[in-house]
Amino acid sequence: MRLASDLLAGFVNAYILGDSAYCSRALGEQLKEQGCTVVIASNPTHAGPRAIDKHVYKERCLIENFFQRIKRSRRIAMRFEKLARNYLGFLYLAGMLVWLL
Repeated sequence: MRLASDLLAGFVNAYILGDSAYCSRALGEQLKEQGCTVVIASNPTHAGPRAIDKHVYKERCLIENFFQRIKRSRRIAMRFEKLARNYLGFLYLAGMLVWLL
């Protein structure tokens, strides 16, 4: 959560999907100033639920399922590659296999 604002600083006019763990007022305000649509569910412990687009939020499961599928490959999950370009190549390969299967 500490780095979320820095990582999302360059996004403009985009939908930002996130888990309820990323539900902070500061992050939400920053993203709205950048022109982004915030689709992050409210944390149940916070007062006042945030209104979100439920249909877009349901699409988040597709992204999570994709990451689960590519991490089935031990080589991807454990990051055995020493060079970033080699790791990226295996990510591409795993993505293609998920797409085809």
